[in-house]
Amino acid sequence: MKKIFATLIVSCFLTNVLAQENIDDLLAAGINDAKRFSTDYLAPATDGIALGVNNGWFNHGKSLKKYGFEFSIIGNANFIKSDKKTFELNVNDYENIRFPDNSTKKMVATSLGHNDPDVTVIVTYDDPIFGNQEVELTLPTGIGAANINIIPTAFVQAGFSPFKGTVIKGRFFPKIDTEDAKIGLYGFGIQQEFTKWLPANKVIPVSISGLIAYTHLDGSYDFTDENIVEGSNQRIDKNINTMVYQLIVSTKLKILNFYAGLGYIDGKSKTDLLGRYRVSNGVLFSDEIVDPFSVNHKISMVKGTIGTNLKLGVFMLNLDYTLAEFNSLSFGTSLVF
Repeated sequence: MKKIFATLIVSCFLTNVLAQENIDDLLAAGINDAKRFSTDYLAPATDGIALGVNNGWFNHGKSLKKYGFEFSIIGNANFIKSDKKTFELNVNDYENIRFPDNSTKKMVATSLGHNDPDVTVIVTYDDPIFGNQEVELTLPTGIGAANINIIPTAFVQAGFSPFKGTVIKGRFFPKIDTEDAKIGLYGFGIQQEFTKWLPANKVIPVSISGLIAYTHLDGSYDFTDENIVEGSNQRIDKNINTMVYQLIVSTKLKILNFYAGLGYIDGKSKTDLLGRYRVSNGVLFSDEIVDPFSVNHKISMVKGTIGTNLKLGVFMLNLDYTLAEFNSLSFGTSLVF
């Protein structure tokens, strides 16, 4: 359970790879092969997290009143699709990895999936005395092994309207430090109601607005004490930076309203495997590798959202569903003054 919790806390970084006692063999296959595998293994989880932290920015197309304030608690669940649980591993793209049955391609688990049965590869490495040697490596599985089918995110958010039709927003998830895992999030944005600029605004039955927001997530996982492979200061650092651009339309009734949005998420992520690693090549020799590699990933996706909110005095509840690479459900509760 510790490994599963750490994987979720660190947003499905490389924890599952590191949870295996075969990182020595993976690095022995060469930095290029280890990086290539990690890139494909991590990409779906990174996209899922990026979508999750960009949901919930709005719950209405209508802006707050001038000098109005809104405080919200938002929870989000991204549902993991089956095509995000596997990727095609083509050994022709690798330098020192092949399948035992000499096939060239197989579908293997991403960090969101599960290999059942286990999938093995043959890793070739250079031994200083005996030359080319081979070792059999079981590929890492993912959080699917624990029947986890969602990626959860949560944060608090506040909005303030300094001008007519304009709301400045900020969101925050305090830095959580659980054993060796840490993760934190912050973001800020601006939502402008365009219909406020129209002379006939009061008779138009809908509110139309635009939103631009930035979100930053960073986390780390220190696994030095787990003695998976000899070395020091061994950790994973993860950074995700995204922008979301959203067009929003909603009804503007007094109690129950419906809203919809069409948006685009753009951003980048970077995952660093850091520290010193003494990788064994045979019985007598080992190589020391410092800060083995970084995995960079570009985030780009379109999303559409439909939702409803219920306002009861200063309290408001909202629920919405987003269609994207990961479909997701968001729930928020707010105080509006």
